[in-house]
Amino acid sequence: MQVSVETGAGLERRLTVALEPERIESAVENRLRDFSRSARLPGFRPGKVPTRLLRQRYGEQIRSEVVGELMQSTFGEALVQEGLNPVAQPTFDLDMNPQAGRYAYTATFEVLPEFELGSLAGKQVKRPVVELLDADLEALIERLREQRKTFNEVDRPAQDGDRLKISFTGTLAGEQESFPGGVGTNFQLILGSGQMIPGFEAGLVGATAGEERVLDLSFPDSYHAEHLKGKAASFVVTVHAVTEPKLPEIDADFAKAFGVEDGDLERFREDVRANMSRELKQRVEARVRSQVMDLLLEANPIEIPKALITQEIQSLKEQMRQNLRGNTQLELPDNLFTDNARRRVALGLVLAQVVKANQIKADPARVREAVEDMASTYENPQEVVDFYYSNKDHLASVEALALEGQVVDWVLTQVAVEDQPQNFQELMGPTA
Repeated sequence: MQVSVETGAGLERRLTVALEPERIESAVENRLRDFSRSARLPGFRPGKVPTRLLRQRYGEQIRSEVVGELMQSTFGEALVQEGLNPVAQPTFDLDMNPQAGRYAYTATFEVLPEFELGSLAGKQVKRPVVELLDADLEALIERLREQRKTFNEVDRPAQDGDRLKISFTGTLAGEQESFPGGVGTNFQLILGSGQMIPGFEAGLVGATAGEERVLDLSFPDSYHAEHLKGKAASFVVTVHAVTEPKLPEIDADFAKAFGVEDGDLERFREDVRANMSRELKQRVEARVRSQVMDLLLEANPIEIPKALITQEIQSLKEQMRQNLRGNTQLELPDNLFTDNARRRVALGLVLAQVVKANQIKADPARVREAVEDMASTYENPQEVVDFYYSNKDHLASVEALALEGQVVDWVLTQVAVEDQPQNFQELMGPTA
């Protein structure tokens, strides 16, 4: 066979393979001869049908089968010969003219980009350095109390922090009918939460159960609903009940609610601190990893196969469907995922090149540490460890994460690392 390669736009390659006519015709004749031993046609005994008749009736079909099989077998040989590696299923165009003795096909596909890693000299990574303080622990416990607070009905004017049960009807200025979304019945509203438009919650401070208030307000210019932006509106609000928050005591029952079976408060605090330390470590690693990935992309502006981007978009869409409780009927536009898909594919290619160039292999000790760290959050850690180590496929995802971490470590040896002192709240955010 004769092979030629033409470079198309970007990473596209067109591989043309010319097959030997003699090879094809010989294969066709062999098949016809084999077929003739069992062929049946009206007027002929089995196995006695003349080859000439079989060629007339089945020759084209057999020739197509032979060419198809040769395309499959020779394509792999041609790829090896030319050192090409398609990133997705190619498209085939067949050029066949038996009368002219021409049998050829062209396979069109994309290949992986070839590149040398860019220099990271002069680049910098800022690494957060955080000390976990007792005050951080107590602040988190207070937020846990907030999450489990209850509300008790009270007979007094409402104040910030109270939860009101209200009904309301809103109308735009100059209109008689309520606007879409402007009616609520038995709606639960915590004053000061910022759930409603400016002035709504403040206008209910001091209200009592059974009271009706009229609130004349305006929607912000930045309001999400286009038809309401900047519009003046009047809300008639009826307060059905006023309830005040009550935080639970930090006692044995509180500890039990968070999985400390014997209610030991010291153990509860130890567990909370351990979880905070784990999340803090993960956040620091994530912050550093994000900077490293940005630097790698910046230093390696490579061309990306369109086919891989398309595949990644479909993968991201499927993840989204799974996150939406398996709503497989939901069809989202590709452009929502294009940028993320492009970044993920580019990072995958660059990371693979770093691994290859530096001969990095997943460190078994690091993999084990990662598995045990994940397992520590479960009731029976050993079962989780056994689950991952019982199957190579289970362990592969952890090995990939460990390998990525080792790439990050390598990058940190190539750049300047500046420790950046921060407190726990600055790094973790107000919802930590």
